[in-house]
Amino acid sequence: MKIAPPQLTVQPPTATRPLVEEFKEGLDAPICLTWELTYACNLSCVHCLSSSGRRDPRELSTEECFAVVDELQRLKVFYVNIGGGEPMLRSDFFPIVEYAIDHQVGVKFSTNGTFIDADAARRLAGMDYLDIQLSIDGADASVNDLVRGDGSFAAARRAMDHLADAEFGPFKISLVVTRHNVEQLDEFKALADSYGAQLRVTRLRPSGRGADTWHELHPTQAQQRDLYHWLLGRDDVLTGDSFFHLSALGDPLPGLNLCGAGRVVCLIDPVGDVYACPFVIHDEFLAGNVRDPGGFTGVWRASDLFSSLREPDNPGACASCGSYDACQGGCMASKFFVGLELTDPDPECVHGHAEPLLAAIGAGTSSGAHELPVPSADHSRPGVPVPSPVTLKPTRRHTR
Repeated sequence: MKIAPPQLTVQPPTATRPLVEEFKEGLDAPICLTWELTYACNLSCVHCLSSSGRRDPRELSTEECFAVVDELQRLKVFYVNIGGGEPMLRSDFFPIVEYAIDHQVGVKFSTNGTFIDADAARRLAGMDYLDIQLSIDGADASVNDLVRGDGSFAAARRAMDHLADAEFGPFKISLVVTRHNVEQLDEFKALADSYGAQLRVTRLRPSGRGADTWHELHPTQAQQRDLYHWLLGRDDVLTGDSFFHLSALGDPLPGLNLCGAGRVVCLIDPVGDVYACPFVIHDEFLAGNVRDPGGFTGVWRASDLFSSLREPDNPGACASCGSYDACQGGCMASKFFVGLELTDPDPECVHGHAEPLLAAIGAGTSSGAHELPVPSADHSRPGVPVPSPVTLKPTRRHTR
């Protein structure tokens, strides 16, 4: 049975200063951070936020990774979300994970499951302060493989079986909600329950290769409402604070209704660059590098970018909306990569306030004339076909 990573403990908010206001001004150290160990990946998912595929030769060395862990330990970071690419493709994956755990930094890592065989599952099951997220994007191969590639669903299921056989304990099944799998939410939940696992649903962002497929994959307004009602009351389903924009529909969803970029979370990429969050891998949101003087701590505490993100919010075009306190204007990354200003409404604003703006710049269509921001680098493997999601057709609706 896994021992859970250390839990966040904070002082209760005062009557005049809610906890969310403390978070807005930033913390001395991130609560958690995402750390992409490599851009190498054996899959070519159509929505990959980091356009992964090829390894970057400038990747942090094993010793440099250990040094980052040492900093995180000194900062008392609760845990790291390790990802990629496919993190298990690094030959030093296990030494890095074991070093982090040995230095009181909990690890959650995301994987497509391809490299979790019986031996790897037993080794993982022997570690404490470790959590695993297996990624799928369909409750069956017919939906999943059109997004993640042929054979990817079967590989993920084999990994789940190996973890169950090794008595790893509760792991997580993670999916990105799209217009083609939102009707399968009940099936995803049943699959997770069958393994004693926990379901985690996250939001599709138009970053990385997702920028090219967002207009085809992001849920419709009607599906967003269905998703909101499905999530209400399901405290055993994790959302990673992805859907706070949906709270504008009524009762708030559990979690932080706040963009935590540069305030409570950030991203370290494989070459040590530190970005405001995993969904804005772009030079405009690059705060520094762990190889810089002062290391990660210097970037977190002194970068101009993070200081600016911790300044009071400007509600901008959302100032007159009665739902602003509930949704806080939505996701910064989603706005940026569809060409909106950061003070504009979220592109998936449930009240439709972004639709005229999107129409004006041509976003939301595959042939928009507006020149949109692109990620800083594309690591896709040349000549490797990327699955096409355009042939996916919803086949059934879930029930609430």
